[in-house]
This record gives sequence, structure tokens and C-alpha cells, in this order.
Amino acid sequence: MSLLLVIAFLVFMALIVLVPGKVKGTFALTGVLMLALIGSWPAVRALSGTVYDATWQGGSVFGDIDIRIDSLSAWFILLTNFTMVTGMLFGRQYLKTYNERPAALSLHYAGFLLNHFALTGVYMVHNGLAFLCIWELMTISAFLLVIFEHHSMQTLRAGISFLVQSHLSIVFISLGFIWVHAHSGSFAFDSVSRFTQGLPDGVSLLLFFVFFTGFAFKAGFIPFHTWLPYAHPAAPAHVSAVMSGVMIKAGIYGMFRMLLLIRTNYQVLGYAVLVISVLSGLYGVMLALLQHNLKKLLAYHSIENIGIIGIGMGLGAVGTGLQVPFLAFAGYSGALLHTLNHSLFKSLLFYTSGIVYRATHTMNIEKLGGLVRRMPKTSLLFLLASLAICGLPPFNGFISEFLIYSGLFTAVGMNSPSPVLIILVGTGLVLIGGLAILCFTKAFGIVFLGSSREADLSGVQEAGSATLFPLWLSALFIVSIGLFPQVFIKMLMKPVAMLSGDIAVPETGSLLATMQQISLCAGALILLVTATYLVRRLIVSKSPVRESLTWGCGYVPVSPRLQYTASSYVRSYSRLAQPVADISSGIREIHGILPPPMGTETHVRDRLESRLIDPLIRNLRGFFSRFRFLQNGSVQYYVLYGAVFIAVSIAIPLIVDGIRYLAGLLQQIH
Repeated sequence: MSLLLVIAFLVFMALIVLVPGKVKGTFALTGVLMLALIGSWPAVRALSGTVYDATWQGGSVFGDIDIRIDSLSAWFILLTNFTMVTGMLFGRQYLKTYNERPAALSLHYAGFLLNHFALTGVYMVHNGLAFLCIWELMTISAFLLVIFEHHSMQTLRAGISFLVQSHLSIVFISLGFIWVHAHSGSFAFDSVSRFTQGLPDGVSLLLFFVFFTGFAFKAGFIPFHTWLPYAHPAAPAHVSAVMSGVMIKAGIYGMFRMLLLIRTNYQVLGYAVLVISVLSGLYGVMLALLQHNLKKLLAYHSIENIGIIGIGMGLGAVGTGLQVPFLAFAGYSGALLHTLNHSLFKSLLFYTSGIVYRATHTMNIEKLGGLVRRMPKTSLLFLLASLAICGLPPFNGFISEFLIYSGLFTAVGMNSPSPVLIILVGTGLVLIGGLAILCFTKAFGIVFLGSSREADLSGVQEAGSATLFPLWLSALFIVSIGLFPQVFIKMLMKPVAMLSGDIAVPETGSLLATMQQISLCAGALILLVTATYLVRRLIVSKSPVRESLTWGCGYVPVSPRLQYTASSYVRSYSRLAQPVADISSGIREIHGILPPPMGTETHVRDRLESRLIDPLIRNLRGFFSRFRFLQNGSVQYYVLYGAVFIAVSIAIPLIVDGIRYLAGLLQQIH
């Protein structure tokens, strides 16, 4: 199977480069479908208990490379394949206007296929050195996807920021594998378990958090999140959907894999992950509420949902440490299910934002409004995804968050060693949910309701059926998970059993029945409201319609700009968000006898970025600027630099050998 995957990847990479521009998207879609089919078959078998195992000969450098698809890998492979397929279905339509740029399309589609192949490889490879190589392929391909609009300096900066921080991720992951290899002599994943078997808890915890830090850069945990709010707005919509939906989940997979491999004090580990996760969730949603760019708002919500996944992971680890079966099950299953759920509703939100951008050519929420009349299907899909991300029934976000809440209530009820911390985590999760509802009320209300503030909607029309098809697929799964959770939670039994270790998976029939009843009741309410609306519409459709202005008590509004803006909607909240955001306002002053229209603009900066990252970058620039004289434009100097480098490279081994020789002579003399 692994060889077939490689062959399919190479064949379609070649075809994408060779075929004309108009059909590159078709071949790219076919390639993604082939990779998805080849990877999904063993993944489905692994979820039912049949593990795929193979070994590749990696030579003297890699050794034997284990290729394995167990139930944990299978879960991530399946959700990756689905989002990659919907991403390519949408992207193929989204990029039709670039058919006259075949070189750019070749690079983009090849990068997309490479990213899909690398992500699948990340979940299959069980050798540390090979894992790092595939991780690097995933990073480079994602960088190429982000900088599709490379003529924009802002896009290039976002791409370079992503590339630099992704390599910081690789540094920490490499340190972890080097540490294990230095003591075990092997890069195999199994050597991590053997190495940590007899280690003191403090050392094994340190090893876990070395890996955790590396994977946290990719996943977007604070304070390693600063690349994410820039990369998502810079990338095309389908790339943002894939990055948020599946690529950052590679970091989550890495954390789960290390949680499975490293033997340590899971209780302490779980509490530490809980603290980091609840802070990430709160920080992400608090900053999301202040954003004016729709895609940047969605990017910060990725940080929020990564925090929710981390809360589930931490609860599962605490349950493993305390040997409480239901707590372990609720935490792990909630985290894994929310990984899938976030992939579905966040990709749907990015797809709809891409449709809005193609129609209006802006992502500035302040300039939008009234799109529901022009784009009713897109508006409905955005609303559905918004309800799901807020954790409301009968949609999928409710199911995974209900599992995590059940775990929190269990932890409080059993008088855990740290009940105050568990209560604070529960409070944090409640705040995350409440702020998410406020944020998406703002986003949907300002963008789709009311009237347009500045954007010209005269040419705006609904997207075509081919563009909307992948969106309806995602929406179908969002509703299905909400209404029939038992089907998907049963698929999680094998991965949860792996993570729980010796703890037996508890009976969950009553919990699943409760969740399904809540979802069905909420679904029935929605159907009742919809039916009432349709009946009313049918009745009034036969009556004459008379249009007139709304009576305004003697005052008639003259401009749609008098509506709520994104800033005014959260004005009261923005004062509370001062600890996490630097908010500045620019007011246009009155000049001249006939002044131009007045206005005010609000700019929001991430305080961690402005107070921590920016000073560090300024200091680094100042340090490297001292060596600017070396880049003087003279060819002779550049040739000299090369000669000096070669001379030093030759001299260092000679000097080392000389020192060793002299040391040997001194030992003989003594």
C-alpha cells in the first residue's frame, strides 16, 4: 500500500506539470482522490482493529523504517483525506481565473498534492528521522501554498513568518528524537517507550514537553501561535481551510503519539496541558472578537479550538493517571472528535469566506453587509458552520464539547486532587463558548444582515453549484455527527483504548442516548421554526405587497453606515480585552472649509506579538545589521568569502586531528 501511494503521488505530480493549464485542476483533483482512496482503505481497516504494518529499508542512515497505520493514525488519515478532497474540489473552482498562469497553477497544485502526501506520511511513518524528513516536506509544501499571491509583500512576510516558526517546531522535535537516539541508539518510535520506561517522572515529563513545544508551534498553542493569524488571511481560501482543518492537526497528532509513547506521570502531565490549553482557548477567542478581517477572525478561532482539543487531551491524561475510565474516555474521545469537528466546520467557514471575497473583493467586515439577499445559500452555510463552532445542538461541535464537559463534571464530582483547577478549566470552557457565540453573532450579523456599508453589491451573485458542492458535503457531516453521534463515537473506541492503556473503556450507552436526544430535540425545534416560516411565506405570498420606509419618529436614516459596525458591536467588550490586545484608534481630523468625510479606524494587535515577538525581531535585525558591510556588492569579496569558507572547512578537521595527536603524545610521555 505504501509503495502504491508513492507511485500514485509521483505519477500525478508529473501529470500536473505536463498538462495544459485548463486541465491542471482536474488532474490535481484526480491525484488527491487517488491518494485519499489508497490511504483510506487501510485506515478504515485499522479503525476496526486490523493494523497495517510494513518495513522499508532505509540504509545505514535511517535503519529500518516502520510504516504503520494503527487506529490513532487511521483517524487522522481519514479526516485529512476528506478535507483535502473538499479543499481541492473548492480550490479547482476558486482558481479558475488563474488558468492563464500555468506555471503558478503547476506549482500550486503540485504543492497541494505534496502536502497531502506528506500529511499522510506523517501519520504512517514510525521512525524519528524519516518523520522529520516528511515533516519538512509538509512544511515546505504548505509554504508554497501560502505564498500563491507572491507578488504581495504582505503575503511573502506571512509566508516567511510561517516558514521560520515551522522550523523552530522542527528544532524542538529534532531535539527530542536526538535525546532518545543518544540513549537508545535507535530512531524507531518504539525506542521512545523503551527509553522512558525506567526514567524518573521529572525527566520523562521534560522529554514530553520538548516534543510538546515542537508540536505546539504547528498546532497554534500560545505563545507559539503568531504565524497563524497572518498565514490564513494571506493564503487562498481553500489553502486556509486545509491549513486550519488538517495541517495544524498534525501537531495534535504528534502530541497524542508522544502521549502514547512516553511513560510518565500522566496526572501531572494532564494538569499542565489543561492550563496551557484553557489559556490558549481564551486568548484565541478574546482576540478573535476584536478582528475586522474575516479570515483573521477565523484564524484566531483556530487557536481557540486547538485549546478546546487540548482541554480534552489534558482531561484524558488526568483520567489515565488517576485510573478513572470514564474521565479518560470523555477526555480523549472529546478531543479526537473535536479534531474532526473543527476540520469540518472551520473548512466550511473558510470556503464561505472565500466565496464572499471573490464576490466583494474584500475581507474587511466593516465594509460588508446585506449579503444574505444576494447569496442566500452561502449565508445559510456560514450560519450553519457558525452554530456548529459555537457548540450548539444539533450540530457536531455540541457533541464533542458535551463529552469534554462530561469529563469535567466527572473530575469535579470525584473530588480530584486539584478540584479548584478543574473548576477553573470548566469556567474557562464556558467563557470560550460564550465569547464564541458573541463573535459569530457579530460576524454573521455584520457581514450578511442589514445593508452594505461600502462594498458595491450590484454585481454580487451566488456561487455556482460546482463551487458549493464541497460545502454541502461538509455541512452534511456537520449535521450527521450532531444527530447520530453514536456512529462516530463508536469509530473512536480503538484510538481511545490505545491512549487509555490498561484502563477499560466504560459503557457509554446512556451518555450517547442523552446527547442524541438533545440533538434531536434541537433539530425538531429548527424544523418547526422552518415549517412555520414556510407556511407563513406561503400564506402571505398571495397577498399584495406594499413597500414603504419605516417610520422613524420624524428622523429618517440617510446612510447604511449608521448600522452597527464590527467595532461598535463589541465596544463594551473591547474595554475588557485590553490585557490581551493593543487597541489603537485613528481619527481623521477636520481640515479646511469643506472638510472630507470624518471617520475613525480601530487597529488591533496581539499583545504577545507586540510586546514579545516584535522586540525580539528588532533586536535581531539590529544585531545582523552590524554585518551589513559584508554584503557590499563586490564580486571579488564574494569569491573571497567562498574561498575562506572552504579553507576553514578543510582546516577545522585538520586542527581537531592535530589536537588529538598531541593529546596522544602527551599521554605516552606521561
